[in-house]
Amino acid sequence: MNIHERYISRCIELAKNGFGTTYPNPMVGSVIVCDDKIIGEGWHRKSGEAHAEVNAINAVKDKSLLAKSTIYVSLEPCSHFGKTPPCSDLIIENKIPKVVIGTIDPNSQVCGNGIKKLKEAGIEVEVGFLEKECSELNKRFFTFHNKKRPYIILKWAESKDGFIAPTDKEKKEPIWISNEFSRQLVHKWRSEEQAILIGTNTVLDDNPKLNTRDWNGNNPVRIILDRTGKVDDGYFVKDNSVKTIFISEMENLPSHENIIYENAIFDTCLAEKICSILVKHSIQSVIIEGGKKTLDTFINAGLWNEARVFIGDKIFHNGVKAPRLNGKYVEKKIKNDQLLTFYNHD
Repeated sequence: MNIHERYISRCIELAKNGFGTTYPNPMVGSVIVCDDKIIGEGWHRKSGEAHAEVNAINAVKDKSLLAKSTIYVSLEPCSHFGKTPPCSDLIIENKIPKVVIGTIDPNSQVCGNGIKKLKEAGIEVEVGFLEKECSELNKRFFTFHNKKRPYIILKWAESKDGFIAPTDKEKKEPIWISNEFSRQLVHKWRSEEQAILIGTNTVLDDNPKLNTRDWNGNNPVRIILDRTGKVDDGYFVKDNSVKTIFISEMENLPSHENIIYENAIFDTCLAEKICSILVKHSIQSVIIEGGKKTLDTFINAGLWNEARVFIGDKIFHNGVKAPRLNGKYVEKKIKNDQLLTFYNHD
């Protein structure tokens, strides 16, 4: 690992502090080095707040050192006015002579423009250090801008004999297949993704809250597939506690407060239509916790990036068969549960 890679690696470490809190912005870290010594560090904490480069510059006590420093940043500095001014302008204003960048920003508003602006100002720019790692850090952001769809994570729990639900249920509440540690992990995952999606039957059968009550983090936007409007006001997903988007075939349904209705025909292209609706709402990542029908909608369309599958130690003997995925997976144990993670390299 050369010196540039070492400092970009530190930028990546810093950027991870913003995991789950920067949407719709990417996670970015920045380090300022003078005479082989770090004199300032920063990362982007939240959309609307200062970017990583701003925080790193502000952390430098002796600003006179900036004129002979190198600023490292995991993602190309922005060049446009958004909720904050362009970071490339700030670098120019502070007369920082050299910028080292992990990877180019895929957002069409930036995408090379930040680098161009810096070079035109006479600043030395080097690009392409730990590019794979920098892209992986922001795989949700890159998927959204490059593929025009959210990063999609499928998640379900299945019994030891391959069922995601028994045939009969006495109450409208979940039947837990996974253990309490796995369930807490799921709530952590929810806090890391921008949205969560389920289908009608999951709402009617389980009446879930879809929040992060077992983890300290942001509640995701709720996406509910409700083809014929079966979900009434008595269910938790209509409690107005968080933005909730209902996707339905029913037209002209009025949106109000945190309840938003979007129209779509539930045909063989449903997965693509859902992705388009989520892009319209600037949703970069979604975790899908629906039943078999909802999960298969995305599996059959090939529209998924990860699948996280818990296998508990319960035996159901009959019920709803779990979806099936082929290919390699990573396996780990969470107490008595197995967790298999599949990756779809489409």
